[in-house]
Amino acid sequence: MRKRLRPMRFLPAWFVLVIACVTINIYFPAAAVEKAADKIVEETWGEKGAPPAKADGEKQSHRKAPLRFAGFRLGPSVAYAQEADINVTTPAIRALKDSIRQRSDAIKPYMDRGNAGIGRDGLLVARSTDGLSLKEQAGLTRLVQAENRDRESLYREIAKANNFGPDRVSDIQTIFARSWMKNARAGWWIQDPGGGWRQR
Repeated sequence: MRKRLRPMRFLPAWFVLVIACVTINIYFPAAAVEKAADKIVEETWGEKGAPPAKADGEKQSHRKAPLRFAGFRLGPSVAYAQEADINVTTPAIRALKDSIRQRSDAIKPYMDRGNAGIGRDGLLVARSTDGLSLKEQAGLTRLVQAENRDRESLYREIAKANNFGPDRVSDIQTIFARSWMKNARAGWWIQDPGGGWRQR
């Protein structure tokens, strides 16, 4: 007489382990992106003459290697390694950071006068043409468009470099928006979530 197979009441330990590893691998390291955003904003829009910070790759790492079992990484060290190892040093990212840095001195006078402000999405907005000649108005438009193009490209490149997927670009942009606003100079105009404007 053959025994009937009983349904499993508990999941095998290896199955739980595999699910845990998958969860860790798709984790979005928001804290690491925020740290990178703060650093990039400071590097690109910091005061003129401030020395650029060292690239992440130049830091020495003293972390322990993650534990491994049967080819899988185990434990929270995987998530920690992802946070610590976010890649913002690819050639494309470096080129975009340089472009943003070089443009910043041309944009800041418009920010100081209130002609341009930081939108709620972290992109620049041409707020007002008061006091600007036609040539200056055209210059402001070109600067804002070029800056926003570079910022959006930067977010896509960060997602690509870290295998976050295109659906995470908006999350990266939201995090950067907070950094742009947080690092704005006193007197610059910032858009609130409702669309209104206030001075920092």
